Amino acid sequence: MRNYTIEYLRGLRESEDHVEFKAAQHGNFAYDGGTKPNPKDRRKCILGYVTALCNAGGGALVLGMHDSYPHYVVGTQQSLNALGKLENKIYKDTGILTSIYELFEDPTAKTGRVVVIEVEDRPIGQLFSFEDVYLTRVGEDLLPMPVEQTFSVLQETEPDFSSEICPGLKLSDLDSEAIKIFKERYSDKQNNKHFKALSDKQALSDVKLINGNKVTYAGH
Repeated sequence: MRNYTIEYLRGLRESEDHVEFKAAQHGNFAYDGGTKPNPKDRRKCILGYVTALCNAGGGALVLGMHDSYPHYVVGTQQSLNALGKLENKIYKDTGILTSIYELFEDPTAKTGRVVVIEVEDRPIGQLFSFEDVYLTRVGEDLLPMPVEQTFSVLQETEPDFSSEICPGLKLSDLDSEAIKIFKERYSDKQNNKHFKALSDKQALSDVKLINGNKVTYAGH
């Protein structure tokens, strides 16, 4: 767990840094999607984001900061005096481990309250579902994980050598034209037009060919 600070959070990019910002000023950000008729809308809740972040390598859901960049504090009443209860409920309902804590823009006056829900990466060979769907994060969307990727994850039995960092190789060393072709083919294969529009860094990160600016053996 990272234990973020507000100053650090301000400069993060949602897609690239595996973090999601929600204002939730009145503390009414949905826990489980409620009664919304559209499944896509129901996913945009605490359990939906926690599940997708966990399946996609971990990250954080931040409540009380605006999603525009650079992110500014709006404050939230979400789970006031009940963060421990929220953490326990998430684990009970999903089996996902989180670390939930609050930050204050002005710690002395305790104003500008921000709630951070840090989500651990999924265990090897395990996926988590929301409403019986294995969600993952693609850009800023919460989408069902592609069947091939789901099967690959569920077949994991030990750490994948291909996901380890290839020493000395950086993102800037990769051929931009080759990345463009990969994005087009992967987008067509998965029938996911949004993938093609992602930045090179985000696209390669989503399929675990890079980690930060470092290239994995799979991306070599």
